[in-house]
Amino acid sequence: MIRRRAFITLLGGAAAGWPLAARAQQPGLPVIGFLNSQPLGPFAERLARFHRGLKEGGFVEGANLAVEYRWADSHEDRLPALAADLVGRKVKVIAGLDSTQAVLAAKAATTTIPIVFQIGGDPVRNRLVESLGHPGGNVTGVSGMSNALGPKRLGLLHDLLPKAAAVAVLINPSNPNAEPDVKALQDAAVSLGMTIKVLPVRNEREIDAFFATLAREHIPAFITSPATLFTARREQIAALATYNGIAGISPARDDVDAGLLVSYGSDTIDNWRLAGVYVSRILKGEKPADLPILQPTKFQLVINLKTAKALGLEVSQDVLSIADEVIQ
Repeated sequence: MIRRRAFITLLGGAAAGWPLAARAQQPGLPVIGFLNSQPLGPFAERLARFHRGLKEGGFVEGANLAVEYRWADSHEDRLPALAADLVGRKVKVIAGLDSTQAVLAAKAATTTIPIVFQIGGDPVRNRLVESLGHPGGNVTGVSGMSNALGPKRLGLLHDLLPKAAAVAVLINPSNPNAEPDVKALQDAAVSLGMTIKVLPVRNEREIDAFFATLAREHIPAFITSPATLFTARREQIAALATYNGIAGISPARDDVDAGLLVSYGSDTIDNWRLAGVYVSRILKGEKPADLPILQPTKFQLVINLKTAKALGLEVSQDVLSIADEVIQ
């Protein structure tokens, strides 16, 4: 597998101009806008997949397409202004990927420019579209439905640590999905005879505090609620979890590549490719209202046995037998 570092190298010097300033555009090329609440670095591999999707649709940046990048660098309060700037530049499409907050900011900024998203939450519940089959309006995209899988992840943690009485939730309260995610986990915990400790985390410093609390209170495991902040800080989270001897489960398999114990969810990275395909279709004339929300048909369970060994955790054969991939 090509790691994120390789993708950064591949994407090269062009990345330097992506965060806020627009690169010089060739006149006559269609221009799309890209909006994300975090910095580029942790999303380089996913961005490359987005470009692969664009290429599948016949569009290559610099050849027959220009892209205006707006990375909010973990400052979500900047998203409305960044979205308004893209609208002011009259881009043909806005892509808001991995960030519900970014998509909501884009939707608030325009009712006419098409918007394509890739998010983990339910776009109907978040009032992005009218329905999954018939989005209506100017918004469509890909939903990994990661938020709906929280109870399943909690069950997997219970299988891995059957004696754990409490599990912490790593959650960003600014995420629109935070409250329903917690409620679903609390309901699931009752049936498993577990308790849920909710620890809101809004920034890098609070991630450190999260693990300090788990270590102090001897909470053996945590579940990550989908959020771009946690994707951007995956290596920090995985390192602190292992250092403190805490088992963690998340929606994204690249978290397991970074050293987290286990993940369960759809192929988030490939969902960016699908978003790129949808952008290309809209550039060719299709309407977002007519493009149904794409949803995953398969979910993957990935386990890092190296991390399990470091945690002193023996993964049962029953759990290993249902894993789609085991990292030795």
